Amino acid sequence: MRPLSVVVITFNEERNIGRCLASVKGVADDIVVVDSFSTDRTEAIVKEHGARFVQHAFDGHIAQKNWAITQAAHPFILSLDADEALDDRLRENVRKAKNGEADGYTMNRLTNYCGTWIRHGGWYPDRKLRLWNSRLGHWTGIDPHDRYELREGARVEHLEGDILHYSYYTVADHLKQVDYFTTIAAKANAAKGKRAGFIKLWLAPVAKFIGSYFVQLGFLDGRHGFTIARISAYATRSKYTKLRALARA
Repeated sequence: MRPLSVVVITFNEERNIGRCLASVKGVADDIVVVDSFSTDRTEAIVKEHGARFVQHAFDGHIAQKNWAITQAAHPFILSLDADEALDDRLRENVRKAKNGEADGYTMNRLTNYCGTWIRHGGWYPDRKLRLWNSRLGHWTGIDPHDRYELREGARVEHLEGDILHYSYYTVADHLKQVDYFTTIAAKANAAKGKRAGFIKLWLAPVAKFIGSYFVQLGFLDGRHGFTIARISAYATRSKYTKLRALARA
């Protein structure tokens, strides 16, 4: 059996971290929380759950997650965000994977939006690679959209069950996160020399709404499906507007 380390990064996550840590009890052999100097009760809650608490200055999601891996006691790692938790079925399958032979495991993520589970609009199954042998890969991507990449030829299997993602408690939370993430994304794209032309600035948001609400059946999620599609379109527009402003500056 492979011993398992659970790794979580945090910043002011007192609302979520307890639920996250409780969901991995009984399956984790080691839990480490890497925190970027929270000012709320995050540290106290982490220690109440018996997890290790390590502080490290935040230098981007990808850099922080790669550094966090170095703090794990074991190379076989389950990576979760503080606002995520394993459902019962997935927790049992993660336990079984400790006896498995695959290098990595994907799993579906089901998002709770303002109290409603969202199953359409491109938000589900939202498959993620979150369980892996850390000797065989690393976090990559463009901040804040990180992804874990295993080396070529690695064996990957899928686990049944869901990561329960408690994303936004209010629409205001969603809009605040959009502003934060689009600023990061615009800066990352600008650093790579990317530009925002007419199509990206004006047509991409429309395509985003149509794709989310109609093509990916977001309308089946009711009013929340419409809200998500609308804000997704707004986020696309905001990212390219900010990118254009940076290019002009």
